[in-house]
Amino acid sequence: MGDDALREERRPLPWWTGPAAVAGAWLLELLGRTWRIEWRHDPHASDRAPGDGRSIYAFWHARILALTFIHRGRGAAVLVSRSRDGELIARVIERLGFVTARGSSTRGGGEGALEMLAWAERGRDLGLAPDGPRGPALRVKPGLAWLASRTGRPVVPAAAAASRSWVLRSWDGFRVPQPFARVCVGYGAPVPVPAGLDAAAAERWAAELERGLEAITRSTAAAVGEDR
Repeated sequence: MGDDALREERRPLPWWTGPAAVAGAWLLELLGRTWRIEWRHDPHASDRAPGDGRSIYAFWHARILALTFIHRGRGAAVLVSRSRDGELIARVIERLGFVTARGSSTRGGGEGALEMLAWAERGRDLGLAPDGPRGPALRVKPGLAWLASRTGRPVVPAAAAASRSWVLRSWDGFRVPQPFARVCVGYGAPVPVPAGLDAAAAERWAAELERGLEAITRSTAAAVGEDR
C-alpha cells in the first residue's frame, strides 16, 4: 500500500458516511425495481446459479451497480478497496445482503485475499471486479487467477448492460442504468483454473479470463443495443 493510500485509510470518515450508505442502498433498490431485467447465459453456466457457493464471479468495475441490485440478498462475498470510497461502497452493499473483504485485485491482495479465502471456506460465492479499484479499465489483474487457483473454484464471467445508461466521467466510465431501462444480465461458461499457479502462470490465465469476460460483456450489450 502506498503512502497516499495509507494516509487516506487512516483519516476519519465523514459523519455522513453512514446516512449516505442508507440512502444509497435505498436509492438503488428504488431504481432497480424500475428496470426490465432479462437473462442471457452460456448453457454451461446454468448449473452454477449465484448463491450455490461454488464459484467466483468476475465483472467489470463499470457495471457493478446493476449486478449489485440483481444479486442482492444472496450473501456473496465481494472484494472492496480499503479507500474512503470503498468504505461507502462496502456499507451500501452490506445493507443489500452482501459480505465484504477489503483489499485489491492485485496478485495475493494482502488481507483482502485472505478474507476472500476465508469466505470461500465458509461456503460463500465470491465476486470481484478484476480491473478495480483504480484500473486500468477492462483489464484483468492476475489476482483473479490467483484466487481461483487457491480456492479450486471456477471463474464465471458476469456482465450487465442497459438499453439506456448514464455514463460517468470516471476512470472506468461507470454506468448507471436509467429508470425503466432494459437491463440484460449474463454469465459466461465457468473457467477452471489450475491449482498452484506461479506469478507467470497467473498472468497468462488473467489474459484468458479477460477474453471470457469481454465476450459475455459484448453479448449482453448487443442484446439491449447498448452503445459501448
